[in-house]
Amino acid sequence: MKDFKVLEIKTSVFADNNIQAGKLREELKEKKVFLLNLMSSPGAGKTTTLVRTINELKDDLKIGVMEADIDSDVDARTISQTGAKAIQLHTGGMCHLDAQMTRQGLEGLDPDGLDLVILENVGNLVCPAEFDTGAVKNAMILSVPEGDDKPLKYPLMFSICDVVLINKMDVLPYFNFDLEKCKENIRLRNPNAIIIPISALKEEGIKEWTDWLHHAVKSWCE
Repeated sequence: MKDFKVLEIKTSVFADNNIQAGKLREELKEKKVFLLNLMSSPGAGKTTTLVRTINELKDDLKIGVMEADIDSDVDARTISQTGAKAIQLHTGGMCHLDAQMTRQGLEGLDPDGLDLVILENVGNLVCPAEFDTGAVKNAMILSVPEGDDKPLKYPLMFSICDVVLINKMDVLPYFNFDLEKCKENIRLRNPNAIIIPISALKEEGIKEWTDWLHHAVKSWCE
């Protein structure tokens, strides 16, 4: 016979976060601000892709960026050079952002007057996928050097994303990476995911990605 209580708190924590995320989305809809949650593992090319994205869209959209990291302000400094409004979020050791943390970031950024806010989440393929940030859409970057089997190893991340960008296509000849197999693995987890191969370094495939994002922002803000 047990002489202690077992409290199942995980479900309640996620449930409360989902409620807060829903409220945040409603507020963003009223303000006509589109929030994109961008995720990936460290080194997949989030910041480089983000710079290319901003440069492609900044003439048509007013853009803000929240750079989330455990420490440092390297990414925010890089993004600020594009002219986009930027803020660095330190997570205090947390490997993800939840809805309340995202709200705090938005309050610091002040999104009034912005069309698009991009949250560059903490580099991690596990924790960020578990928490709804209140974003309108989720996107992730998988880089060629990581391997085509990542959708099988990290199913939740791929299942929640509206768009998967397969980055570093310029180094494809040097890695044992099967693009078609990768697409197949992604669709096993998420048949509705939009898959766009890109090379952020070479600016290949960026236009297809930014066209999708531009359309999504305009649809949300109507």
